[in-house]
Amino acid sequence: MSQSKYTRKDFLKTSALGITAVFLGSSFTQTFDFSDKPYFKLKPIGRSLELEGYYIWCSSPIWGEDGKVHLFYSRWKKEKGMGGWLNGSEICRAVADSPFHKFEHKEVILAPRGGEFWDATTCHNPLIKKVEDQYYLFFMGNSNGKTNTKRIGLAVSKSLEREWKRPDQPLLLAGKDGSWDDHCTTNPAFVKGNDGKYWLFYKSWNTEEYENQKGTVRGNRKYGLAKADSPSGPYKKVSENPVIDFSNLPNNAQLEDAFIWKQNGKFHMIARDMGFFNHEYGLHLTTKNGIEWTKPEVAYLNMQSYIQETTPPKHLKRFGRLERPMILMSKDEKRPQFLFGATQGGAFETSTTFVFEISKD
Repeated sequence: MSQSKYTRKDFLKTSALGITAVFLGSSFTQTFDFSDKPYFKLKPIGRSLELEGYYIWCSSPIWGEDGKVHLFYSRWKKEKGMGGWLNGSEICRAVADSPFHKFEHKEVILAPRGGEFWDATTCHNPLIKKVEDQYYLFFMGNSNGKTNTKRIGLAVSKSLEREWKRPDQPLLLAGKDGSWDDHCTTNPAFVKGNDGKYWLFYKSWNTEEYENQKGTVRGNRKYGLAKADSPSGPYKKVSENPVIDFSNLPNNAQLEDAFIWKQNGKFHMIARDMGFFNHEYGLHLTTKNGIEWTKPEVAYLNMQSYIQETTPPKHLKRFGRLERPMILMSKDEKRPQFLFGATQGGAFETSTTFVFEISKD
């Protein structure tokens, strides 16, 4: 059992305003004030990519060989509403001189292919990585406009600006019927492990729970791990069990939108909280082996803690959250330098890319 399989005794949640976490049986019992102690100290740069007529989500940045920042992001038409990501999203590339500048849309990279393709109805969740001289674009596609056909895929290219070789088949399939991950594979997070293998973390949940549970959030999202000898796979799941699992906590606590990086000999995860503390914060966890994870701490606060904007229209019900958090490391890859995310709002009353600078202290 991994360290992130918490029990109810490990967790106590009090009041909507103040949060107290008590971990019994560990070496300490402490009350935390999270209001001013998130893991990242952030300086807001602003809404760096806004497009009229589109929702923007999933902003994955990378330093280009030209010294600029290339942003791989997902978008869908405004008339589809917030739910359009599931049936009509496409993955695009934008460029800026630096994270302090506005991004300019350049091209569509992957669009739904229609027909009988596994990514017929959406292309979403872009994650751009470079290994040696090759670029790897992990993403999620589906074939029926629903969650139960979401599968992780991988497109490859020798250049950020050349044509991408598109996969005929998904990279990672869902688990067998009845397993914790039988519904889908999505939210890819990728890193080279300390065992020489390539680690692919993925989010999933159980179909029966998703279809039969009551409440605003159905099912419990967990994270699994698969490994391969090459970034292109084939990937083999390390266990039939998830490596991160909050399902024994109150309030159907869970997490999503994980991003992984290596720093100072450890692997770090940043993810969106879905009930561990609340639904507006980010989480930060660490591991040495990819399987046993530390207890989550707050990575960042809600958006209102950093910026003040006018009250949005009623259709933007997620306003105030930073979702799909992703890190742009310093050019020497030694430290996280910028935090990218997606958040509702902006001039066109949809959603945009938002960028923070991460302070060194």
